[in-house]
Amino acid sequence: MTTADRFRAAVEHRDLAALSDLLTDDIRLYSPVKFTPFEGRPLVTGLFGVLLRTFEDFRYIGNLDGTAQTSADGTEAPSVVLLFRATVQGRQIHGIDLLQFDEVGLIKEFTVMVRPQSAVHALGEAVHAGLVADGLVPAPADR
Repeated sequence: MTTADRFRAAVEHRDLAALSDLLTDDIRLYSPVKFTPFEGRPLVTGLFGVLLRTFEDFRYIGNLDGTAQTSADGTEAPSVVLLFRATVQGRQIHGIDLLQFDEVGLIKEFTVMVRPQSAVHALGEAVHAGLVADGLVPAPADR
């Protein structure tokens, strides 16, 4: 079973520990709602915990295998694109997860792209609230 297969199974079974085991210590996750990446296994694992609670009716609907240039260092890396559908706050989301692997097959970069824009907005609000609730990011300062 490939890392992508194990990742997909971990997401489908909402198994956060199994998912975390597939990540490099210095993983970088590029989000559609944040310019800078989430970095490091603890933060990215926490983010996946929020996402697993936030997405409703999440399902992978396809995959594409190949290679792609990484964002961090521009090297070619084995890569898999997983296509998904989900609902967040009543909004239908279509998206892709781009998984890029290191030399031993762990996920070193993870990029999420979603559409439409209204769903991106709803996802951003829900995920930020979950990150604050879990203490992974600070609450916004009162104005």
